[in-house]
Formats: sequence, structure tokens, C-alpha cells
Amino acid sequence: MKARKKMMFVAALVLASCAGAWADGPESKPAAKDAAAASAPAPAPITAADVQALKDALAAQQKQIEQLTQELQKQQAWQAQQSAAQAAVNNDEQKTQPIATQQLAAVTNAASTSAAIPAATPQQQTPPEGGLNLQQPPPAGDENPMHSPVISIHFRGVTITPGGFAEAAFVRRSRALGADLTTPFNSLTMPGASQSQLSEFFGSARQSRPTVYVDGRLKNVQFSSYLSGDFLSSGDTSTATQTNSYTFRLRQVWGQVKFDNGWSFLGGQMWSLLTENKESIAPSDDIGKTNDARPMTIDPGYNIGFTFARQYGIRLTKDFDHKIAFAVAMENGQGTLSTHGNTDNFLLGSEGATNSYNDAVSGCTAGSYTPTGATSPTYYTTCTPVGTYTFNPSPDLIAKVAIDPGFGHYEIFGLYDRFRDRVFPCANFTLGTSGPCPNDPTVTGPSAVGASNVSKSGGAFGANARWTFAQKHIVFGLHYFGGEGVGRYGAAQLPDLSIQANGTPNLLRNEQGLGTLEWHGKRLDLYFYGGAEYDGRAWDSNFPLGAGGVPATKAVSVGYGSPNFKNYGCYEEVVPTIALTNGFNPGSLANCTADTRIAMEGTTGFWYRFYSGPRGRFQFGTQYSYVARDTWRGEGLTSGTYVAPSGLDNMVFTSFRYYLP
Repeated sequence: MKARKKMMFVAALVLASCAGAWADGPESKPAAKDAAAASAPAPAPITAADVQALKDALAAQQKQIEQLTQELQKQQAWQAQQSAAQAAVNNDEQKTQPIATQQLAAVTNAASTSAAIPAATPQQQTPPEGGLNLQQPPPAGDENPMHSPVISIHFRGVTITPGGFAEAAFVRRSRALGADLTTPFNSLTMPGASQSQLSEFFGSARQSRPTVYVDGRLKNVQFSSYLSGDFLSSGDTSTATQTNSYTFRLRQVWGQVKFDNGWSFLGGQMWSLLTENKESIAPSDDIGKTNDARPMTIDPGYNIGFTFARQYGIRLTKDFDHKIAFAVAMENGQGTLSTHGNTDNFLLGSEGATNSYNDAVSGCTAGSYTPTGATSPTYYTTCTPVGTYTFNPSPDLIAKVAIDPGFGHYEIFGLYDRFRDRVFPCANFTLGTSGPCPNDPTVTGPSAVGASNVSKSGGAFGANARWTFAQKHIVFGLHYFGGEGVGRYGAAQLPDLSIQANGTPNLLRNEQGLGTLEWHGKRLDLYFYGGAEYDGRAWDSNFPLGAGGVPATKAVSVGYGSPNFKNYGCYEEVVPTIALTNGFNPGSLANCTADTRIAMEGTTGFWYRFYSGPRGRFQFGTQYSYVARDTWRGEGLTSGTYVAPSGLDNMVFTSFRYYLP
């Protein structure tokens, strides 16, 4: 109706202008010239052909108006980068009508003074200075995969993109671990543990993951920042009995400056440079939008053999036309320790400080002793800190080269790290002895005399290779990482080091490997992973001093993986501990050292997308994993025999997820 009125209005204007042209002839001549005037021909009458020509001109103008209106609608519907998003935006006519009306009125006014409308390029609507326009189109040529065509907010040159997913997941394990979705692979129980006779089921929404990505551009520099987190941490009052009030956990928060010449600088908490990329070298997000080569598992611990860390780091990268990239990084250094039989002659770090780190404890055991002259025992409890922090002398240094020749993606990388402890040579005494200290004959009993710092360097090298086949439907990948003092970078969390009898660090040989096979369809993704992680032996013997400073006649094995450690108790179930919380403390196996030699996992699963479009993505997935933990052999029940017990588990996960668009 509005279009018809406007067409009639334009026709009236054109008729009026024609009538004015016909009426405005030259002024009349004097009477002497009447004869000449009389002989002049009269104006030609308006014929049906003239009216038809005018109608044709108006129809052509109307057609041009309609074409321009369509162009304006397309400009406002910039979300049409995806066909489904275009349909969603075109249905929202109320938002687009005011702008379209203004543009149509301007075109109509122009039509009254011109017989033809020249081709015009629609202009973007500019928001008021200091204002926010959620309908403002993105910059021309926007191909950033982190942006959303639906919910990204463009404000004064800055784009803010919220993201993430909500999840409802569960895990069912054949042998209880007392864990949520994240599997503690290095804690698989031995055959004699009571937990090995019990299964467990846990449902959880704690892996739900909110994210925010912010970026902008200034000339030849792109600035960006990313934040993500989940709820896979717990406070002192967090329980699963009623409110399930688990706390927010930081995953990533970083800022990046990226230049058009290929240089970029990245800083914050991020995925380690050791973590595999899909292409080149660039930070990856936590929801699979960009450069994400992590296993597609529901288990937040991923798969044994996968090398990763999320930690503080600063990184400098140079990209050479997306064919070769080189990066160096300085990242936070830490260490994981496992050692047995040592005396109190070393200090590697401490538990977390209450004002900034995790100071919780676990693995508490009860004990007792009867003081001299007492008639009743004194009870005590010994606990293990949940968070331990090593006093590392320097950060971990990492370098990586990535090559993308056109077929496959290849990475070569290396790491250098250092460990340090403080050694107390005069601490290796039995309490109450009067023997002399080897470093100072005047000192008797345990003493800090002669204490000193000892450092040891470690490092490792690794390589990744990833190929795609069948028009990128099939992905096959291989990963390896191995060296000394790098166990913490593996998904199984094997130890980095043990301690020698003299109190100095002894770095463990660690190997990590993972094979990947994935199939990606329009709605269905299938995945298969097989991985393993290995820790070598590192042990020696100690002859503790007895009374009078005389060494004992029998050596005591010290370190990790010694064949002299007892393993025969790993098969014998014991009663629960009732001195603490009755009913919630499985018995601790005696004579069961069970140092891990190799951890292995095979995983298969799928993701099926019910819907993926302008309203987001809704998908369901299932994962099955078989996990085994083999130990170094130790003494059996009979003298001269050796046993190597194993722990295993069968795990099933399911997940429903909704992703923001």
C-alpha cells in the first residue's frame, strides 16, 4: 500500500512538472504580430501513447526503487553470512523497517527530479557517537572464526563475542576413584583396594564453560583478548549432597598483539606452546572454534599420551605466509615428585600459602604412639597437601617450529627446565643418636649445618604430525614427547623426579605418545584415540646411621621404581580406617609401593549434532575408555620373587551440550 501511494505521488509530481513546462511558454507579442502568432501551430494534444510512455517510465523507476530497497535489506541483514542466519534476520522486519523507509523516501524524492536513478551503493548506518548499535555490521571482509554472526557485539571498532556451552554429563566407572568427570589416571587402584570392588556414578554440570573474546584493529595491528573458565574446582564447603556449589575455575585469560607482517606477542594464562595446533602456531580457544587439535573426549582429562598444560606464559611468534611458523615461550615452571625411603634431608618446595594458593590436604592417615612412662597411646593424623609448589629457579623455556606445506601439518618442539632443592647432609640421623655429623664432628643428631642448594637441568623433544583425507572428513595424527623431568605435561600426570639418598634431585625419564583417528560428517563425528605414558626407574641405596654413627648393615632402597620396594600387599584388601570419618576412608594398602611404569588408554566415542545454526548448537556425545596402569615390579610375598600389580578401569561418559552461536 505504501509503495502504491509513493508511486502515485511520483506520478503526480511528474505530471505537474510536465504541465508546468507546457504552460510556461514565451510572453505574447504585440497586436501587430497577431497574424504571425495566429499562423503558429497549436501545442500537440496529450495522446494515449504519451500516457503509456509516462507509465513505462514510472514502472522502470519503481523497479529500480525495489532493487535498491532489496540492496538495503541485504545490507541490514549482514548476518546472512550463513543461510540460516539470513532467514532469521529477514524475519525481523520491525527492526529493519525504519531504516528502509528513510532510504526509500530519499530515493522517491530523487525520482521527482530525475528521469532515471543511477546505481547506488548502500551505506552502513553509523551509530551515534558514543552509542551502541547491536545491528551494526562487522568490518568488511570479517573472517575471524572467533566472531559470531549472531551475537557478536560491534562497538566503536571493538568486537565483543560471548561464547561457551552448558553441559549435562555423567560418568560411570567400573572401579571407584571418588572423582568427578576428570579422571586421575595415575591413581587407578590396585587389585587389593576396596575401591576396586565398587563402581561409581557421578552426574555433573561442572564442565559448563563460559567464554568471552574481545578484539579490535588499529591500522596494521590486531589486538585481542580471551577469557574462559569452568566449575571443575571446589571450595572448602563444596559437596554433592544438596546444592552442589562448586567454584569457578580459571582456564585461560590472555592478551595478544598481532601484526600484519607475521609477528605476534601473547601473554597470560594459556595452552602451553607444547600443546598441538591444527595449523601454524596460534592460541586456541576452549570450545573448538579455532586451531583446536585436542582430543574430542568428554573426559576433561582428555586421553593418556596427550601433552598439554594451561599455565602462565609469554610467547613471541613469527609466521611466514602461513607456511612456516616459529615461536619461543617462557612458561611457568613446576615439578611433581614421587620418592620413597628418604630421610628428611631435602626440601623441594612447600604446600600452598593460605592467602594465594591451595592449602587443602588429603590422604590423611591415623597413627599412634605411647610416650615413655605413659599408660595410654597418643593419636596423631598425617595428611598430604593437595597443592604442592616447587621452588623452581627459572621458568620453562620452549621453542617450536610448525610447517604447513599443503599436505599435512607438522611440528617439532623442545623444552628446557630446571629443578632445585635444598640438601641437609647432617639430617640423616636417627633421633637420639650421639654419632658425629660427617660435615661437622662437633654436631650430634639432626642438624641444618652444611645445608646447600642443588640444581639439576632437564628437558625433552617432541614432534606432531597431522593429515586430513577425503576432503577433510578423515583426520589421522601422531604425537610424541620424551625427555627427563617432563611427566607433569602428560595427561596421566606421572612424576617429574624423585630424590636420591643424599637428598639431591633425580629426574625421571618420561615418554608420551598418542595416536588420533577422527571422522567428521555434517552431523556426526567419530573419534578413536590410543595413548601411553612411561616413567623410568631412578633409585639408589642408603645406609642410615645407627647408634654411635655406625652405618646400618642393610641398605634401604630410596627413590622411584626400585625392585626392592614391596608390592605383595597390593593384592590384599584391608579394613577401612575408622579413626577419622567413619565409613569414608578406604583402608590404605600396606606393603604396596606400586610406582607406575606405564599408563595406557584406548578411547572411542561420537558426537551427534541435533541442531547447528543461528540459534546455536545442540549435541549429544558418548565416550568409552579402557584404562590400565602397570607398575614397576617389586618384592613378592616369597623371598626372591617379584610382582608387578596393575590397576584398570572401564569408563563410560555421556554429555548433552548447548553451545552459544
